[in-house]
Amino acid sequence: MSKKRPAKQCRPLRITRKFTDTPAGSVLIEMGQTRVLCTASLEPSVPKWREGSGLGWVTAEYNMLPGSTSPRKPRPKTGITDSRGTEIQRLVGRSLRSAVDLKKLGEVSIVIDCDVLQADGGTRTAAINGGFIALMDAIKYGKKQKFIQDDPILHHIGAMSVGIVHGKVCVDLDYELDSQADVDFNVVMTESGQYIELQGTGEETTFSPDQLNDLLLAAKRAIRQMVKYQKVSLTKKSTLFEK
Repeated sequence: MSKKRPAKQCRPLRITRKFTDTPAGSVLIEMGQTRVLCTASLEPSVPKWREGSGLGWVTAEYNMLPGSTSPRKPRPKTGITDSRGTEIQRLVGRSLRSAVDLKKLGEVSIVIDCDVLQADGGTRTAAINGGFIALMDAIKYGKKQKFIQDDPILHHIGAMSVGIVHGKVCVDLDYELDSQADVDFNVVMTESGQYIELQGTGEETTFSPDQLNDLLLAAKRAIRQMVKYQKVSLTKKSTLFEK
């Protein structure tokens, strides 16, 4: 367990909206020392395979910038994403699509780009949390521009990492905790407590049904708090949340 905070306390959180001017939505999310820039670009069209369906499309891309880790992470070749990045961007895309009524969105595409500026654990959950706020801002912009007629958001969503470290359930794992975790989970949920995705494994050991329940309960509590913070952040440009 980290000496810096209690096991079930999340890291300090800062959410800065409108971080850049060009995209329809732009959010810098800082969960502890992890910093991810999430931008949402909106187009009044859909991929060709979706044309004529009446349905919109939401997808995501994820990338770790070279200076986000030490040692330097090599920059990917043009058009090539490593297997980890591909897996994470698919997770982010699935998670964000689950929050949207694609029929109400209409034939509009929203692409969420998640660029990790600094990595200290939990980059995928930060990308989902920040990406959702960027998505909300993009939809607001789309309605203003009359690309989108009706509000397509079904529910707020949030994501959190949890794990068992030295026998204790911990939430919002930084790199130090993650590297010591015997069990590691990423949980994505709606604000009402419905699961969207569970990714978990016993890194060093097995875990019991009771331990699984404890992990999911800790994640649920942390995600509910995250959703509350998201809602507050949508009314302000920059907000620092500390526990």
